[in-house]
Amino acid sequence: MDKRFTHLSVMAEVAPPLVVTDPNGTYVDATFGRGGHSRRILSLLSEKGQLIAFDRDPQAVESAKEIKDNRFQIIHAPFSHMREELSNIGIRSVNGIFMDIGVSSPQIDDASRGFSFRMDGPLDMRMDTSCGLTASQWLGQAEEDEIARVIHTLGEERYAKKIAHAIVQARNVSPIETTRQLADLVAKVVPVNKKDPSQNPATRTFQAIRIHINSELDELAQALLASMDLLVDGGKIGVITFHSLEDRIVKRFFDEKAHPEKAVDSRLPLRSFELPAAELTDIQRVLPTPQECESNPRARSAILRLATRVRNGRVS
Repeated sequence: MDKRFTHLSVMAEVAPPLVVTDPNGTYVDATFGRGGHSRRILSLLSEKGQLIAFDRDPQAVESAKEIKDNRFQIIHAPFSHMREELSNIGIRSVNGIFMDIGVSSPQIDDASRGFSFRMDGPLDMRMDTSCGLTASQWLGQAEEDEIARVIHTLGEERYAKKIAHAIVQARNVSPIETTRQLADLVAKVVPVNKKDPSQNPATRTFQAIRIHINSELDELAQALLASMDLLVDGGKIGVITFHSLEDRIVKRFFDEKAHPEKAVDSRLPLRSFELPAAELTDIQRVLPTPQECESNPRARSAILRLATRVRNGRVS
């Protein structure tokens, strides 16, 4: 692992113990990053326990080689594929699943990855640099309406149409290939945020394009569905999110699985035992402590949501 880029995992001490309930069990760290949560999970497991981690970033997978533990293995794949990938190694059920949804500090701090407007670098933004379109390639071929929709929907940016138009006008002159080019272009059409003058005008645009390039919200939704098939009765799922779009998906998913009766037409004459059974229970919301937020500013926007899998209408 490149020592120039370090990552302090959010809620690394608090979250894993809430997910690990059986030290002899099998657990999944769906987003390895740089392994802060994985190392904490391993510390909670017995010699019989095992941890399978996932990451689609080749650099993260390479850094996982530093963990010399026969209870641990890393799989280079998006976490949306965890069900299939686990089946390939003979695992069809797990005792707990942990997800930390967000870009890791090494990805942001490495200018060559193109995630940040703070440093000039190639406009890449791919979590998995071995496949898919870069942000530059996508901006070079997407229709103006599509660019506007992505920036508005995924960045919640009110000036999305103006930004999209400026991008198309600029690319007609020369390709948009660097983070500096994109940030400067956005700054020309987005006024300074009066409520938060320190916020870079390109913040929302960069977030939106990154989420789109990596299909982050779809990946999260698919991973949540996969977790329902994998978790044993009484198994725990914990998800840390960092912005409202991600948190909304997790919150709604947990609520729908905990209260499936809400989706049933109230006019139907159904008795209580005829209503669909809950698949999740014990829903919790945990925030980082003020002390952690002070020592790790990245934690300030974090929300940890937890739930327990229910099968056959009861928790074992």
